[in-house]
Amino acid sequence: MGKATAIELTPEERDTLEEWVRASTTEQRMAQRARIILAAAEGEPTTAIAERMGVRAATVSKWRTRFAEERTQGLLDAPRSGTPPTYGPETEDAILAKLDQEPPKGYATWNGQLLAHALDVSPHYVWRVLRRHGVQLQRRRR
Repeated sequence: MGKATAIELTPEERDTLEEWVRASTTEQRMAQRARIILAAAEGEPTTAIAERMGVRAATVSKWRTRFAEERTQGLLDAPRSGTPPTYGPETEDAILAKLDQEPPKGYATWNGQLLAHALDVSPHYVWRVLRRHGVQLQRRRR
């Protein structure tokens, strides 16, 4: 096993971490990460920190390394990939622009299903866009 990453704290960093630990509004995961770094700065070994806090040694090692590389910013959650958006802003613009056009023959006004079918988008997305912009189709007048 390799040597644990040494942690040296500046007074400002120590104050920030201690504040995270003391504050009742700090998320528990952030407070735990701060406790890990404070213990590591005191020279406590990784296995002892892990045992005392009830986490795996790999968890302690991860936060030690991230803190050493990125300082307090490294203790924040990393962005996650997630699913890319299905529709972009141009789709939203197309929905709103379609409302200014005449509805298909046989219809007096646009409805959510009709818009979704005309633009080949999800009806749920159409309704979300309309709700976000405060558009109420039943109250629209030409």
